[in-house]
Parts: sequence; structure tokens; C-alpha cells
Amino acid sequence: MPIYVYEVITGDGSSGERFEIEQPMSAAPLTQHPRTGQPVRRVYLPPNLGSKYTPGSTQNKLSNENVEKAGFTRYERDKLTGTYHKVAGKDSAAPDTLKP
Repeated sequence: MPIYVYEVITGDGSSGERFEIEQPMSAAPLTQHPRTGQPVRRVYLPPNLGSKYTPGSTQNKLSNENVEKAGFTRYERDKLTGTYHKVAGKDSAAPDTLKP
């Protein structure tokens, strides 16, 4: 059964306390809080969808091993000198160091 989010409607019409309740999809939306009897409205939230582009998977795809396996070269900047050093890639034509 799905879990729905409701919020209490306060006297001035603003949002109040939020709570979750498990209901069948065929049930009508609640109009009153189950314990207090205060008026409530259902809150529609965006779904939580899994994605192949999560920060963890993106970081894994851009790892030095994957960059090198794809035939690319990766450089990282040295903060002290400002030069770029090769950290991934097997291309012999690519220099080991680049100066800005």
C-alpha cells in the first residue's frame, strides 16, 4: 500500500504539521486528522526515482581507470604551481605536464 503525506490546515489557511499515513489507492483522501480531527489536505511530492546519473555513479564513470580505458587523458592542476599533471591516459603524444 502506498504512503501518503498530509498536512494540517491551520486557522489562517497556512500549512501546519505534516504526517504520513498508509492507505489503499482506492481509499478517498483524508479530510480530517485521524487523532485530532483537524482539517487536512494531501501533499503531493515528487517521486523518488532511481537514476543511473547519481553523483556516485558519475564519480565512478569518471574514475581514472574508466577515463584511461575509454582512451582519454586526464590532467589535474597543481594548486601551488598552477601546472597540470597527467594522472590518467596512455597516449604517448600527450605531454606529462602542461603549463597554463
